[in-house]
Amino acid sequence: MHLLENRGFLHPRASEITPRNAYLRRRELLARFATGAAGVALAGWAGRDAWAQTARANKLAALPGARSPIPGAVTMEKPTAYADVTGYNNFYEFGTDKDDPAKNAHTLKTRPWTIAVEGEVKKPKVFDIEELLKLSPMEERIYRMRCVEGWSMVIPWVGYSLSELIKRVEPTGNAKYVEFLTLADPKTMPFVGSRVLDWPYAEGLRLDEAMHPLALLTFGLYGEVLPNQNGAPVRMVLPWKYGFKSAKSIVKIRFVEKEPGTAWNKAARNEYGFYSNVNPSVDHPRWSQATERRIGEDGIFAKKRPTLMFNGYEAQVGQLYAGMDLKKFY
Repeated sequence: MHLLENRGFLHPRASEITPRNAYLRRRELLARFATGAAGVALAGWAGRDAWAQTARANKLAALPGARSPIPGAVTMEKPTAYADVTGYNNFYEFGTDKDDPAKNAHTLKTRPWTIAVEGEVKKPKVFDIEELLKLSPMEERIYRMRCVEGWSMVIPWVGYSLSELIKRVEPTGNAKYVEFLTLADPKTMPFVGSRVLDWPYAEGLRLDEAMHPLALLTFGLYGEVLPNQNGAPVRMVLPWKYGFKSAKSIVKIRFVEKEPGTAWNKAARNEYGFYSNVNPSVDHPRWSQATERRIGEDGIFAKKRPTLMFNGYEAQVGQLYAGMDLKKFY
């Protein structure tokens, strides 16, 4: 394994990432060995998934939306199971293992919640989350999502285009980029203060990227409000970029003139570029990005899928990067 910027965080190679089903079953088996129930575990291991059995025990508040009419906003691919979407996450404020967010994020308090919009705008404002929820009609969008580690999902998100918020605050002519700052509360986020990343988690987009209709200000998934581990109460979703670009639990949106520093770009500039567009021809320095493993199809011998340029959204977003050297601006 590779030591990331001497921060004490062991960042795995893609080849070292265990398929989710095997990972969860191995953890369940080890737990049962520890309690003396190994025989029962072995008998029921084949085809069993503890997350799938319990995921819908407590539904969250409904957040329905009409199916989006925006071209490319609804893939016809089969959505990933709710249990996988909510049980296998990256959210380092709650831990670095994939199941840490689901275990630890119950401490996050999502009410009251405000989002400050400031910087190079004519109408800066602090929005209450309830006001944001009513700012524009909700849409359901079924997006392909791709992680830099080589796994992917298909998720039915609920929200509306970020451009609806941007138009209301009226960026000035100096606004070239949009910066997103997320909550960093060590009282409710046990890993804030760790040396993995600089806190608060920060992300950024060019203004034209942020204005693209596929850039989704997101409040829910699968017709319900966001679970804490998925970035409640409000996050970004950018389906043509690697997942870490989609900031979770946002508390501030700033419009700025210069390219903002972003969490992973600051942590390892040679590995995580500002743009972070899904591009199968630009490898991560320590693994290929040419293929991916779809969660839910992740048996040990499952065949990987070819990675699509811009995660399959090239027709919609390719013009944003016309003429750019995508190996330099990775």
